[in-house]
Amino acid sequence: TRHSFTAMLYSARWDSTDQVPQRAVDSGETDRYGAIDPSDGGHSQRSSLSWQATRVVNDGEWQAGLYAIHSRLSLFSNFTYFLDDEANGDQFQQAEKRLVLGGQVQRTWTTPLAGLDSRHSLGLQWRHDRLDPVGLYTAVGGERRDVIQQSRVRQTSVGLHGQSETRWLPWMRSVAGLRIDRVSVDVDSSVADNSGTRSDVAPSPKLSLVFGPWAKTELFANTGWGFHSNDARGMTSRLTAKPNPDTGSRDAIGRADPLVRTRGHELGLRSEWLPGWHTNIALWQLKLDSELVFVGDAGETEASGASRRRGIEIGQHWQPAPGWWVDADVAWSKARFRHDQGDAPNAGRRVPGAVERVASIGLSFDDKGPWTAQFQLRHFGPRDLIEDGSVRSKGTTLAYARLGRQLTPAVRVWVDVFNLFNRKVSDIDYFYESRLASEPSGQATADLHSHPAEPRTVRLSMAVAF
Repeated sequence: TRHSFTAMLYSARWDSTDQVPQRAVDSGETDRYGAIDPSDGGHSQRSSLSWQATRVVNDGEWQAGLYAIHSRLSLFSNFTYFLDDEANGDQFQQAEKRLVLGGQVQRTWTTPLAGLDSRHSLGLQWRHDRLDPVGLYTAVGGERRDVIQQSRVRQTSVGLHGQSETRWLPWMRSVAGLRIDRVSVDVDSSVADNSGTRSDVAPSPKLSLVFGPWAKTELFANTGWGFHSNDARGMTSRLTAKPNPDTGSRDAIGRADPLVRTRGHELGLRSEWLPGWHTNIALWQLKLDSELVFVGDAGETEASGASRRRGIEIGQHWQPAPGWWVDADVAWSKARFRHDQGDAPNAGRRVPGAVERVASIGLSFDDKGPWTAQFQLRHFGPRDLIEDGSVRSKGTTLAYARLGRQLTPAVRVWVDVFNLFNRKVSDIDYFYESRLASEPSGQATADLHSHPAEPRTVRLSMAVAF
């Protein structure tokens, strides 16, 4: 039996990483790397301990693991500046203290199935989160003022999964699997109507058929169910976290589904049509019962309507010479809500923030000698920012480079250069209403709010093995 233990410690502090409105940049009130509220920022801490074990037996192996994580987070943000509170500003703090305990066990084995080669696996995963407290607070100048909502949360998730891979014919094999997940939450909120318990179960079957190879080419078809989970507090909330600025009271809302169902299909091929040249092509579709959409004036995501996403992905992997690799990937996708989102003038079916085009090309060198190198160019196409598609972000293209050297068998150094060409582009854009301190009282301005990509940055790293 092989055992391994891993311990990790992490701590970070940062200032003003929020997005800034385009009108403030255009007027010179701030630059693209500036901040409307310079006291925005935060700090986080994380420590973890994990254990992994593997035992090889005659027909397969056992795998088991346990982990414990303790973390703290304090984040000060101000997305709307002086829209709701013209005197003190709209800054708020999100904070949590979390303990996570979890583990997994899995058994894999190979055994004939009706005389056919077959490989099976069966496993169990478990995780328990204890948050005490997790809250949302008003703040001024990076200092907490009042409690908006504070909760104690207990969340437990258990997943049982099994899979069987069988080769039925020399040119055909199948992979059939089933995963059953259960999540349960217990929320005790300072807003009494938002306290409660919820639980949900989601079975997720899947099936893959693989045909080939013929001429070093395989065809495949995949279908299956999945899910994404919502925030535990959203599962039990009946009132908004923040009071309505117009009425001073909280608005009624519907509780979010604990586990939101998804279903996907995929058709594709894998081929080595030339020596050293690997090609992957896939056509896919994904249906979601609910999207998670960012709400700028609240600084949070909320459940939205059901959607359908479709796309194609093409990947190329080529080895032109020993030690050299060229990778090129391109993807197109289309994301649409299945119904118009409300009756507002900008109601529509486009999913805000959904990227339509992604492309990357990379060149890397590693001949198992002392030197390694890598270059990558990535492009993210324009995104719709509101549902009717009338406001869109610009595309983003960034380059990255790395050069590394093995100094001794135990010491390795490398240098990374991010945003190699120092492009002035955005990591992400949003479109919502805000108010600057210099603007008239009561005026809300809908504007593009952008988080800039970091300027050219150089990082030197060293790894020592002992």
